[in-house]
Amino acid sequence: MAGPASVSTLLLRNVPLFAGLPEGQLALLTRVVGRKAFPRGTTIISAGDPTDALYIVISGRLKVMMSDDEGREVILAILSQGEFFGEMGLIDEAPRSATVIAIEPCELLSISKADFKKCLQENFDIAMAVMRGLVKRLREADKKIGSLALMDVYGRVARLLMEMAEKVDGQLVVTKKLPKQDIAKMIGASREMVSRVMKDLQTSGHIEVRGGSIFLREAMLVSEARA
Repeated sequence: MAGPASVSTLLLRNVPLFAGLPEGQLALLTRVVGRKAFPRGTTIISAGDPTDALYIVISGRLKVMMSDDEGREVILAILSQGEFFGEMGLIDEAPRSATVIAIEPCELLSISKADFKKCLQENFDIAMAVMRGLVKRLREADKKIGSLALMDVYGRVARLLMEMAEKVDGQLVVTKKLPKQDIAKMIGASREMVSRVMKDLQTSGHIEVRGGSIFLREAMLVSEARA
């Protein structure tokens, strides 16, 4: 792990979890927060491991996933800049509940269990930020359970694209690479079915795939609003 000198108060100020802290507390944090880069494909934490630290994403993307003994996988979330993971086990003392893997080169901050708990005890704003993060994940889990129970594969694909899209020049666009295999693992369907749905969405004018990006057209927005 890189030494404390590699973590500045300016860097921590740009992390949503720490943004509200006064300069003095940020300076103290620079002494206990580590910083490290990981290549694509690195397993950061594994399900079942003891929980020893909280991680915060500075750059890059990671997937949170679970698998069974037969090798079947489900992707629970894609994490990107500013998001954090590993806090659940630090709070309830349970082992890691999921595996987190870098899907592109990434850089992470880490803070040990003892220092994280001290932060929670001494900083109400950080405790509230962690609580908001947990509530956000609970809501996302509720939404996923509902879509699995109530939506067909077309609806699940459409909702996922809507959730991952960002506004670019007034248009909703999925700019991050999203392999069909990963889509399948996120919505509980086969890769073949996802390929068929994506092709149908293009043919019907709901989406346009261009230059590695997926553009969501008006027809998609209307159909999603009706869902």
